[in-house]
Amino acid sequence: MDGGRATVLVVDDSRTKRYLLVSWLSRAGYTVLEAETGGEALARVGVDPIDLVVLDVRLPDLSGFEVCERIKSAHPAMPVIHVSAHAVDVVDRAQGLTRGADAYLAEPIEPEELVATASAVLRYYRARQRAELLVDRLTGLADTTVAVHAAPTFARLLQAAAEGAAKVFKCPAAVVAETFDGDCIAGVTAGPDQPARIVPWIVDDTGVPIGATVRVEQPADWGLVDWPADDTVTVAAGRLREDRAPLYVVVPTRTQTDRNPVLVQLAQAVAAAVEAQRSFDEEHRIAVTLQRSLLPRQIPTVVGLDLAVRYEPASAQTEVGGDFYELVMLDGHLLLAIGDVAGHSLHAATVMAELRHAVRAYAVEGHQPGEILHRVNELMRTLLPNELATICVLLVHPPTGRVRMASAGHLPPVLSVDGKVEFVQQSAPLLGVRAPRPPDLEFVLPAGATLVFYTDGLIERRDATIDDGLSALAAVAARVDENLDRFCERLLVELAPPEIQDDVAVVALRRR
Repeated sequence: MDGGRATVLVVDDSRTKRYLLVSWLSRAGYTVLEAETGGEALARVGVDPIDLVVLDVRLPDLSGFEVCERIKSAHPAMPVIHVSAHAVDVVDRAQGLTRGADAYLAEPIEPEELVATASAVLRYYRARQRAELLVDRLTGLADTTVAVHAAPTFARLLQAAAEGAAKVFKCPAAVVAETFDGDCIAGVTAGPDQPARIVPWIVDDTGVPIGATVRVEQPADWGLVDWPADDTVTVAAGRLREDRAPLYVVVPTRTQTDRNPVLVQLAQAVAAAVEAQRSFDEEHRIAVTLQRSLLPRQIPTVVGLDLAVRYEPASAQTEVGGDFYELVMLDGHLLLAIGDVAGHSLHAATVMAELRHAVRAYAVEGHQPGEILHRVNELMRTLLPNELATICVLLVHPPTGRVRMASAGHLPPVLSVDGKVEFVQQSAPLLGVRAPRPPDLEFVLPAGATLVFYTDGLIERRDATIDDGLSALAAVAARVDENLDRFCERLLVELAPPEIQDDVAVVALRRR
């Protein structure tokens, strides 16, 4: 800021002295306002854009010391220079400086001394204001960086970025980026206290280099929000990779300082968060595609049995898990398996694929459920030593309803018969653990009875215990719809949260 553009308020009840002070400061290039009393000065400081107050110590209504204290109390960054022709001894000077004045000039005052003192005081305060502004903006930048990296979705990321930019620069703001699917959208807000909204927007990315660049453009080119009149917009572009579209942060130019340091840092921080979100979306898409490609393409038609399944992958903002199921007829028996690999990631989905194929292979060899789990466990401990999984495997003979079942730490299936519900319990260690396993559980499924198999995503909640989830499942399963597909759908609607945080697999089997 240039001293010649500063506005000075001269406060003195002496018209002659006030005239001299105004003349000297005006010739030095300052814009000068006048006040005769302390009350008038206090009123003007709160309204007019004043950079410096030159204040007489002796005023008719209030002492200059009191006026200075009140100015500093309301406006700590407002510099004040005391001038006096009467209070000139050391006690007066000490009192003036102690009560907030930045300088104390005793008459007779030379014009050069007044102008030099005003320039020095303003220079210090402007440096202080710049430092305070930078600290405030860097704090806002840190808060915004945390918010965008914590955003659960791409749209919320852009909203957090726009709201953060508006708070950092105290102005309208827009943040534009391209999603993993190639859709260009923008988060826009009208000001620091306004929530951001998402709108579609197209940008020509031609010629935008890798790294951070800043350019000034016309507001009409970025008609996302009502920009301040008589101003341009400053656009910071952040591009991390040649094969990725850049990110843009747009704010009014008047909000910027030399070299736009905070705006550039903000664009780079948001670009990093956008790239992380794009990578997550890409991995999530790959994992979901892998899951769906490895699950059974169709449910077998089995005489004497009704079958239905539901499989819901985790929501787009949550990593996919390793849930899987299997339904296949082998030598007159229905093989049913359901399992869950520990962890949530593309890796968990690939482990799930290996386990499913292993279960199928050992079942085709003619092994019983317990032996299938034993062999799969040995395979895991040899080839996947750091993995854990739960699984439940059973063979059903449709004509007789005879069931042979083995579990490896999986949640117990629900047996529903004529409105009565019980859990088919078999305590056994997880896959991946070397420990003795119990013998297979054998029973006959009564005619009209329904078995429900599921993974933990159906019943687990962060705000409830597993026992609460099992009780809720038992209550819902007491009534089985005639249509098993509708029954499975009802289980998800009544038990799963609106936004699924973990994969959910449900398999229902009913003996006619």
